[in-house]
Amino acid sequence: MQDSEIITGVDIGTTKIGCFIAEVNEEEVRIIGVGSTQSDGLKYGVVVDVDKTVKSIQTAVKKAEDMADVDVDTVFVGIAGDHIRSINGRGVVAISGEDSEVTSDDVRRVIDAAKAVALPIDREIIHILPQEFMVDDMKGIRDPVGMKGVRLEAEVHIVTGAIASAQNIHRCIEKAGYRVADIVLEPLASSFSVLNEDQRELGCVLIDIGGGTSDIAMFYEGCIRHTSVVALGGRNVTNDLAIVLRTPIDAAEHLKIEHGSALHNDEKRSEHVTVKDVNRVSDRKIAKSVLVDIIQPRMAEILTLCYEEIKKSDFINLMTTGLVLTGGGSLLPGTIELAEEIFNMPAKLGIPQGFTGMVGEAQNPQSATGVGLVIFGKKHLHEVAGHLARGDGGGFESLKKRFRRWFNTVGVI
Repeated sequence: MQDSEIITGVDIGTTKIGCFIAEVNEEEVRIIGVGSTQSDGLKYGVVVDVDKTVKSIQTAVKKAEDMADVDVDTVFVGIAGDHIRSINGRGVVAISGEDSEVTSDDVRRVIDAAKAVALPIDREIIHILPQEFMVDDMKGIRDPVGMKGVRLEAEVHIVTGAIASAQNIHRCIEKAGYRVADIVLEPLASSFSVLNEDQRELGCVLIDIGGGTSDIAMFYEGCIRHTSVVALGGRNVTNDLAIVLRTPIDAAEHLKIEHGSALHNDEKRSEHVTVKDVNRVSDRKIAKSVLVDIIQPRMAEILTLCYEEIKKSDFINLMTTGLVLTGGGSLLPGTIELAEEIFNMPAKLGIPQGFTGMVGEAQNPQSATGVGLVIFGKKHLHEVAGHLARGDGGGFESLKKRFRRWFNTVGVI
């Protein structure tokens, strides 16, 4: 690994596209450029208009490039959407190494065996995330290479997505003039910036409430145990306000951000706000409590659906550190308290950590995925530095190939 590398993460969301450029080395991730713009070409995390998405990507990246004074070539991009599905797989192989010692080739073969699941023709594997390995009767092994035994088993978490959706994201990045280093599941990326090792080990639920979807990831003993997506997010709250109050979308978004809450506040019940009329008739005033009456049912629905999803996992009773909420939707006042009530577990706001530089611009829940993407890149660039030392080549094109090999043999946690 060189003294420093430039890594770029692009968070393609339903309501906004964010770009984060970081200078990384062995010791730190330093954010040197941040850019964001409104996202016009996506719906529920899926590209529905390629040209609009391309323009938004170019705008966001150009803003970050100008701030960082660098030219971006290759980016790590997040993927989400209600097309994301996950399953758990299990594989078993005979250990073939000399003296019955597990080799990296054995690990590759057992991962291949575990991912041999039947998928519909319109779906592809995005991530294969090893959960644990077993050598004969020994369980809970993180890295089996070098151990001796007869039989090697692996349990993995397989994340799949619609082929068309992944290809459209890839196409938009390339049409915008950049190369894709890798496509990363967004809640996985967010986890790198908002969760610490204790939370991953002891059990934690991460919910990223975005504009069009709410992405869920459950961690236990250092790895992902369950992922899911709820096709509702902050945009649904905005739409509810716009419809009920008969106000433009932009005005509804302003009301939500400036005056909205997921819970009633007795001190503010008597306060009033001005509502613009969608027909441009006279503006009118309403009590803030009316906003909460509209917002609270939708936020409760989003969180309840998320809770129903985590109940499907066998690990729900092991989430001892509680719930971490991130994404723009988590910033709505009262959301943390409402989540604690629905999930019956402690909840906190997920603030990106683990970086220096433009802390003021990037240290907020809306930046969790973008910051996580560059931390993700730094973490794995460091771990595969041996490939560079052995002369496998440099640059991001070879980095992309090394990442693919890394996913298929070791995993990302």
